[in-house]
Amino acid sequence: MNKFDVVVVGGGHAGIEAAHIAAKLGSKTLLVSLTKDKIGLMPCNPSIGGVGKGHIVFEVSALGGLMPQLCSETHLQVRMLNTSKGPAVQGLRLQIDKEAYSKLAQKKLSELENLTILEAEADSLIQENNKIIGIVANGQEYFSSSVILTTGTFLNGLIHVGLKNYPSGRRDEKAVNKLAESLYNLNLEMGRLKTGTPPRLLRESVDFSKVEEQESHNLEYLYEFKKVKVTNKLPCYITRTNEETHKVILENMHLSPILSGHIKGKPPRYCPSIEDKIKRFPDKNGHQIFIEPETADNHEVYPSGISTSMPQEVQEKYIRTIVGFENAVITKPGYAIEYDFVLPNQLKQTLEVKKIPNLFLAGQINGTTGYEEAAGQGIIAGINAHLNAQNLEPFILDREESYIGVMINDLVTLGVDEPYRMFTSRAERRILLRQDNVFYRLSKKAYMLGAISEELYKEIETENSAVDQSIEKLNHKPSPYWLKQLNAGNPEQTEEYNHEKILELEPLKAFAQNISQRATQQIFAYIKYDEYLKREQKEIDKAKKYKDLTIPDNFEYKNLPGLSKELQEKLIKFKPATVADAMLIQGMTPAAISLLIFTLRS
Repeated sequence: MNKFDVVVVGGGHAGIEAAHIAAKLGSKTLLVSLTKDKIGLMPCNPSIGGVGKGHIVFEVSALGGLMPQLCSETHLQVRMLNTSKGPAVQGLRLQIDKEAYSKLAQKKLSELENLTILEAEADSLIQENNKIIGIVANGQEYFSSSVILTTGTFLNGLIHVGLKNYPSGRRDEKAVNKLAESLYNLNLEMGRLKTGTPPRLLRESVDFSKVEEQESHNLEYLYEFKKVKVTNKLPCYITRTNEETHKVILENMHLSPILSGHIKGKPPRYCPSIEDKIKRFPDKNGHQIFIEPETADNHEVYPSGISTSMPQEVQEKYIRTIVGFENAVITKPGYAIEYDFVLPNQLKQTLEVKKIPNLFLAGQINGTTGYEEAAGQGIIAGINAHLNAQNLEPFILDREESYIGVMINDLVTLGVDEPYRMFTSRAERRILLRQDNVFYRLSKKAYMLGAISEELYKEIETENSAVDQSIEKLNHKPSPYWLKQLNAGNPEQTEEYNHEKILELEPLKAFAQNISQRATQQIFAYIKYDEYLKREQKEIDKAKKYKDLTIPDNFEYKNLPGLSKELQEKLIKFKPATVADAMLIQGMTPAAISLLIFTLRS
């Protein structure tokens, strides 16, 4: 009863995906969670997806993950972001019923044949001959071939509200200190980060007549390959802070733990607290707030954009200066939490610790932020922990084929000095790595792993074949011709995706009438990006050809003609051993790589 193939510690979004995929692939798996009924909890935003983040969820879907299935059944509102821009940078974002999501996650996991769920605290790791062979939880030993830690914000977690603080992993949950000590004893290099959450408001106390309603989008598909019933049950709203709000916060800055130095952990640059925003952007007279429902019962709302760790009385004061919140009642105050993490440049691409075999890490323990980033790491750690337990070759996604690959390469190559968040700008090949072609890109890999069924794979292959044939039928004329056809009758309008118009293109009229909107999105992306796609593929082929080209230790980057000063500084700092290593440095452009290759070969 105490021997497993894979043990997963933590029931957050990384732990769920890791345990789910390991059990699904056939490993006898143990999921250890402090509290069973908190598995799948959303302690922050009750939403999943967005630009970059949504791409990761699509990839989790293509790899047979659980998060997309849970989204299909528990969403409250659906929006596609960046619809005014090209398909490469659009992002699906769903508002989620967080209570329903958590309960459904627990139900789905409990139904897995190979999965055991244990309510306990993991105290320490069991090590033998420098390898991890299990864990100790509540004093009991559990042995396994692979251990995955997905501890979120619990390692030495410390919550701050004003200048008061107390140990906690999340609101009303205890911190995990023994396991943190166990990691320090393994001589892992550790750091400390900070994140936070806004106050929750009683819905009945918000005046929605004064704020802007945010429209929903009617879509046929969400994250899964299959069509789902898309429901927009509850709207979201938008309001803003104002000069009076900023005045209240500025008058009380000395009570902010992040600004007074009480918090030592590094905060996220891209999701700062409201007090940090006001300090960093003193010229802005307002910041947007999205008012989001937390559940279908809709008793509480989440004011996204005003994360804070100010004292509760200050929170109450500044909240009531905001339009629509004049009589708002705070049901739970916002707080900041700082926690320990492991510097991720100590990991392999598989998310196994380099110097400690059988130990895998996923989620916020690796310095990331967000449910989506956690899920993407969780599914890769789960797959590789399973393969490790079966003595099989590892599974690695690279930057050219997935956003998950981009994220993991960034983490293990560059490390982090602040909580890591995914953006489309991080992917050099984002024109190739779109939402619409995710099943085209990754489903064969998933099928070979055994992560998706043969029936689903055949359905995907049928659609992929229809896309290939459609593109082939359009190839006899250049892409600008087809763009003009799509824009016929309205030459001033920038071309936009239109399912019906694509089906009306002459070569596709008889052939493609029954193909899905996702398939026509791929066809549109091909027409729109044709020349760029060809150029991208040439760059990829060139990089593959020269990726093993060695860079001498004494190579002079300084004053290299055509290389920006910023990239010179990064290359000097990271000292890449090969062109492949140089390609992983954030901000490295294809032009810079070409220059480097040319210089090394001359």
